[in-house]
Amino acid sequence: MTASAAATAHDSSVNPYWRRNLYVCLFGSFTNMAAMTLMLPFLPNYIRDLGVHDEKAVVFWSATAFSAAFLAAATVSPIWGWLADLYGRKPMLIRASLGMAVVMSMMGMAHNVYELVALRAASGFLGGYTSGCVILVASQTPRDRSAWALGKLSIGSLSGSLLGPLIGGVLPGLLGLRNTFFLAGGVIFIAFLMTTFVIREDRALRPKRKNGKLEGAWGLIPDKRPILAMLASATLLLMANMSVEPIITIFVGEIARPGQNVVLYAGLAMSAAAFAAMLAAPSIGHYADCHGHWRVIVISLAIAGVLLVPQGFATAPWQLVGLRFLMGLALAGLLPAITALIRRNAPDAAMGRILGFSQSAQYLGQIAGPMLGASVAARFGMPAVFFATAIALLMGAGANEAVRRAVGRNRSISPEAG
Repeated sequence: MTASAAATAHDSSVNPYWRRNLYVCLFGSFTNMAAMTLMLPFLPNYIRDLGVHDEKAVVFWSATAFSAAFLAAATVSPIWGWLADLYGRKPMLIRASLGMAVVMSMMGMAHNVYELVALRAASGFLGGYTSGCVILVASQTPRDRSAWALGKLSIGSLSGSLLGPLIGGVLPGLLGLRNTFFLAGGVIFIAFLMTTFVIREDRALRPKRKNGKLEGAWGLIPDKRPILAMLASATLLLMANMSVEPIITIFVGEIARPGQNVVLYAGLAMSAAAFAAMLAAPSIGHYADCHGHWRVIVISLAIAGVLLVPQGFATAPWQLVGLRFLMGLALAGLLPAITALIRRNAPDAAMGRILGFSQSAQYLGQIAGPMLGASVAARFGMPAVFFATAIALLMGAGANEAVRRAVGRNRSISPEAG
């Protein structure tokens, strides 16, 4: 028996079906994220079909409809995490996949823009499949493979985010706008069936109740500093990723030569980091499992911060694309390492709720990032967005290193632990 196998055999929090569950979750995460993002290319056209013709109103309702799902998801993620601890992780995945299949199909039957926004919000309230997968995989996977497994899982959501807009650019021309929603709902329904009949959750690993109730999540955590550091890091990561999004196309337009395809280069710059992260996440997750999750978090934040600085000085689109790709490699293992470190420091009885807070922290970063980036660009110019984000990441690396060493000293262990 190998050392890894021996460790797995003695890990009481391991589901023997964890690999099967991981690959079903990977497929389900892909379909859900692709469905959430496929409407990006044709959303303005659909809003026009729903009776909105003023261009400023089209822009407003497009932004409102797209952000409604993330605002709703940020609100309810801790609630779904609590219910996952109470009733199990698989029931939450079944609920989320069925809810998304129904709501996505209903978007194709919307009569006006108000119904569309309400349904987008409902997808945020009823969805959460990807975050539910994170909870299931994190809580029932061997501890020494958790970052690798979570890195593997992230391929599903990242590839869905990358391919969703591409799919959404092709399907409406072949099927029509409304039929695209129906097809997306049907594919998510397949994920629902696989979740229901293939995923096996080990009920023995569910948190134990006292008098039919769960104990308070925060009260079960002896040292809250690592958890709080990871929640802040999750917000910072997503905020840094999203802060540049509003200005990418304009920035590329400024540094592109006459005749260059600005839209193409902007799309490449936006997707380069996610593509790199998709390629590198499992490998960096494996490295984090072997050498320490907190070490990977500190190093990744620092390298990404350094790589942001030359992006502000880019003089050609290809330079920006290359630097964004390198930054994606640096950030690839961050979310898996953050989640794995939460698992190490949060007891099983509080796992779902704490990871629910982690998902809300990520949504907060997704919402705040574009707003802050646009504000900095309007006041100080577009290169300032890269520099400000770089400072934030470097400060985050320093803060994580300080907390890591403080926790290590208090526990009388090496600061590399965890």
